[in-house]
Amino acid sequence: PGLCTGELRGRFVRFLGDQETPLGEILAAASRFGLPTEFSSEALAEAQALPEEIDSAKELEHRVDLRDIAFVTIDGEDAKDFDDAVWCRRNHDGSWRLLVAIADVSRYVTEQSALDVDAQSRATSAYFPGFVIPMLPEKLSNGLCSLNPNVDRCTMVCDMVVGSDGGVQAYQFYPAVIHSKARLTYTCVWSALNGDDGDLLKRGGSLTDIAELYALYKAFAAARKIRGAMDFESSETQIVFEPNTFEVAAIVKREHNDAHRLIEECMLAANTCAADFLIRHKAACLMRVHDKPAADRLNSLRALLKGYKLSLGGAGRPTASDYNAVVQAVKDKPYADSIRTALLRSMQQAVYSPENIGHYGLNYEAYAHFTSPIRRYPDLLVHRSIKAILNKTKYVPRIVVDEASIRASDFAVRMLEAQRKADAAKGRKVPRKDSALDIWRRLGLICSVAERRADFASRDIESWFKAVYL
Repeated sequence: PGLCTGELRGRFVRFLGDQETPLGEILAAASRFGLPTEFSSEALAEAQALPEEIDSAKELEHRVDLRDIAFVTIDGEDAKDFDDAVWCRRNHDGSWRLLVAIADVSRYVTEQSALDVDAQSRATSAYFPGFVIPMLPEKLSNGLCSLNPNVDRCTMVCDMVVGSDGGVQAYQFYPAVIHSKARLTYTCVWSALNGDDGDLLKRGGSLTDIAELYALYKAFAAARKIRGAMDFESSETQIVFEPNTFEVAAIVKREHNDAHRLIEECMLAANTCAADFLIRHKAACLMRVHDKPAADRLNSLRALLKGYKLSLGGAGRPTASDYNAVVQAVKDKPYADSIRTALLRSMQQAVYSPENIGHYGLNYEAYAHFTSPIRRYPDLLVHRSIKAILNKTKYVPRIVVDEASIRASDFAVRMLEAQRKADAAKGRKVPRKDSALDIWRRLGLICSVAERRADFASRDIESWFKAVYL
């Protein structure tokens, strides 16, 4: 009162939904965190103009025909889009040939198209309990780019030879057409590995093929242990709804078994091959990088561990093995989840950057995201870069979104400051505006910030569902 000299007016922008309903809360959270929720009419028109199925004969003029390979997808029960399909077979020398086929989104989402603009502005799909805000329209994400069973699909394939020790001995990338033989779930695969193969066989899976994939997984797991990668999982919850409603029936611990890990290890192998391929060809692209823990976080962690009569080795440069030692020490303790959470929070957050500093947590010298182009824009960029190498051209991306609000976020400010310090420490000059390196750095920022805002929105809604349930 007394401060307002004129009439206050508001403008109706958008109806989000009924207050305190799940969908209304999700859309409100998306608005709060700046998540785009509607595709442009131009992007929807481009998607609608795409065919329902691929012209296999035409595609095979410049793709490898792998339709005779018994690829399968293995995902969660409620998955709607399938980025990846896998197949492996044992060689005579005890090694494996592993094929990881990834949906070729770059075949349909061309640079600077309306679909590309919307994909770059989202940069990731955002997942909520019972709901998803996808990076691509449904015609692509659930249709033409999804490796659904019993249909031909365009893919990019990472074709690997994996030794009996779990190390990748050789690899190659190429575009292909595949025909997935079965849509399997983690539940049916895990049941089959434990002697109940009824659901697996009903879905069209092969117990022999799954057993071979599981043998390969064990080799990968052994190599992971020797490599010293961090190997601990925080407890995640899953919100279970009543059938056909958003009413919470239960909140349970999310299961994570060897069926999940089998696919994870296959994807890790393909991602490391992608990073190696890009580096070998001196091609700029976005790496998935994870820096070592900062000194102040290590001090806080050690102070907390001391209260539990625990210690973290490695002094100022602890390794992933040092972290694993703490995990093992509390493995059967009632406070194990709290310690694992503290360990995770002591570490830096992984980000996307064209400057490769390796991946601390996974203990890889180089790592890239190649395996989820339906739901992550960095993976789409990696596909475009790999295709350019195969075609003997150079790929320089374009930024097609407004960066102003992205650069103003707290996380972006911290990323930019870290970049400035890294440049100063290594005596590097700031790249020229709109140079290739400048564009890649800015894209890394766009993708990293988008990942954070999607995570924050997802956690916000999960907390809302838990509060409503309680």
